[in-house]
Amino acid sequence: MTPAPLSGPDARPAARRLGAAVAAAALLWFLMFSPWTGGRLNFWLAMSASAVILTALALRFGPSPAPGHENGAKCAWPVQVLAGVAIAFALWGVFWIGDKAAAWMFGFARPEVDAVYAMKEGSPAWMIALLLLVLIGPAEEYFWRGYVQRTLGRLLPGRRAADAAFLLTTAVYALVHLWSFNFMLVMAALVAGAVWGLIYRLRPQLLPALILSHALWDALVFVLLPI
Repeated sequence: MTPAPLSGPDARPAARRLGAAVAAAALLWFLMFSPWTGGRLNFWLAMSASAVILTALALRFGPSPAPGHENGAKCAWPVQVLAGVAIAFALWGVFWIGDKAAAWMFGFARPEVDAVYAMKEGSPAWMIALLLLVLIGPAEEYFWRGYVQRTLGRLLPGRRAADAAFLLTTAVYALVHLWSFNFMLVMAALVAGAVWGLIYRLRPQLLPALILSHALWDALVFVLLPI
């Protein structure tokens, strides 16, 4: 059973809440990544606080169905785990190939990737990996796919609402990273967001797998198997 579309009086407050939540995410990403504010904050403390805020907003404004029951479909937990691990490693492979191609084509690519990895300096690797696995990765996926994309799919009109929600969520997820002024980071967000968003568009019942894949991919690409 597909979630009922939101329309009329029910749609307006939901749209306002969604707009406020996305605006909050944009502000948080500005504070963390912009050259004017980023250097004044402890990045990992700020990212952890942002993860808590986004999770709270998603839970308050648009709670998702029980994991594995989206659209009335049940997906067993072993399937969720296997799918999550497979998606994470497949996405890591895509980024490994993309990094080599980008470094070959663009002289700025590797320095920009190195600038992203420089955010690890001064913090223990184990702490970063733990935060990515248990807080930051899961929170981002639950917010962007489990709340933003799902809610947009109910708010937008027409039979292609789910497709439009996928495209809009992917675009906004990439655009909030513009504050970094790092082309490679924005493109990474665009590609990863498109993969997770497309899977959610096709199989929304795999949201727990996507949450796991986002958390595991973050830890892989940033700490465990850096590219």
